[in-house]
Amino acid sequence: MQSVDDAVTDVALATKKFFKRVLPIMLVMLVCNQLNRSNIGYAQEHLQADVGIGAAAYGFGAGLFFIAYAIFELPSNVMMEKFGAKVWLARIMISWGIVSFLMAFVQNETMFYVLRFLLGAAEAGFFPAVIFYFARWVPAGQRGKATAIFIAGSSIAAALSGPIAGLLLSLHDVLGLRGWQWLFGFEGLLSVAVGVVVFFLLDAKIQDATWLSAGEKAALSAAIAHEDAQHAASSPGKGTLNRWKMLLNPQILLLCGIYFAVQLSIYANTFWLPTIVKRIPGTTDLSVGFLSAIPWVCAVIAMYFAARWQDKAKSKRPLLVAALLVAAVGTLAAAVASPVLALVFLAVAAMGFKSASPLFWTIPQSGLHPMILAPAIAIINSLGNLGGFVAPFGFGLIKEQTGSVVPGLFALAAASTIAAGLVYFLKERRTEAAADRTAGESAEEAAAELATSR
Repeated sequence: MQSVDDAVTDVALATKKFFKRVLPIMLVMLVCNQLNRSNIGYAQEHLQADVGIGAAAYGFGAGLFFIAYAIFELPSNVMMEKFGAKVWLARIMISWGIVSFLMAFVQNETMFYVLRFLLGAAEAGFFPAVIFYFARWVPAGQRGKATAIFIAGSSIAAALSGPIAGLLLSLHDVLGLRGWQWLFGFEGLLSVAVGVVVFFLLDAKIQDATWLSAGEKAALSAAIAHEDAQHAASSPGKGTLNRWKMLLNPQILLLCGIYFAVQLSIYANTFWLPTIVKRIPGTTDLSVGFLSAIPWVCAVIAMYFAARWQDKAKSKRPLLVAALLVAAVGTLAAAVASPVLALVFLAVAAMGFKSASPLFWTIPQSGLHPMILAPAIAIINSLGNLGGFVAPFGFGLIKEQTGSVVPGLFALAAASTIAAGLVYFLKERRTEAAADRTAGESAEEAAAELATSR
């Protein structure tokens, strides 16, 4: 019979192996995801010159991605539960890679709109599928860490996207192809290749993992099963959840509004940062790619320190407010500064709005009842991501009407400020430290059950 201490040790070892083996695979997937989301930002002027896609059309097409994403996210989650996270993640990657590859052959605005919509439909459910995969493999006490690392990886991915885009755009006229065709074609095929590899590298179930010992498999499975049983016991189990009624929940509405503002800043910068950087005299496609990486590198550093402060904080609300206000001040300063200083202030803004994202997700986890948490997160993610439509489309309209993105930066600063005010109306039911203690107790209880069953 295995002792409780041995079972707890096996859970810890299994989780550590997951972080070393599986999390890097997820981060590679995230890099491919970011490349295919943001590449049109670097191709925007080339698409205008070669295909005739103006600023407003570009902004609308960039935003259509998020309309499709919102429409298809919940159906995608249903299919994921049917086929499993492993199969569905591979399907998502391969399909979005194919659509991105087809962008290399875009010929007019209509084709651009259709492909951007299809890209959003193909990618829908990616983030929830990753979170669901974590929930099937990582005990609750370590799940927040895994999620935080994954979200932080989006900034690393964004930092890599600029230099990679610059290098690919510099292949202009190689083999008779435009630089932007190399950009879409290469990054699309890369996602397809990674999707195929993911299918063979990821394991569908804990029991399929050859890199875990028999004891580690049993201990980790027991810990996850015990947490599932506790979650089921905490829910009444009567009736069905009405997602439309959930939209009337004031807390969920607040969370949607705040996340919408965060997404506004993230995707306005994702799609329009290269255009802003190009205002700096003497820049080329290559230099724009490398300079555009600066704000995202700064964001990675800020997110590291925010995560450390978050671990010590009893309440996440003040930290989230601070992050949103930093985003507002940086964006406002960028709107009135010279092109070079604007890049510096946008780096400050990125430190704010990228840090706000992982801080934000700790609040619904602590403030919402477990019974509604999963569907609530799906709703918040779907509606909040509509900021990814409003931001690029709004910027495109503003640029086409005024010839400048400066008014759009003012609007972003205002949105972040309003969101900071809304944070104080959110509820936090317990601290993260308390959650970790509960998770630790659950792991010990599960280990005890496993030990006595042997």
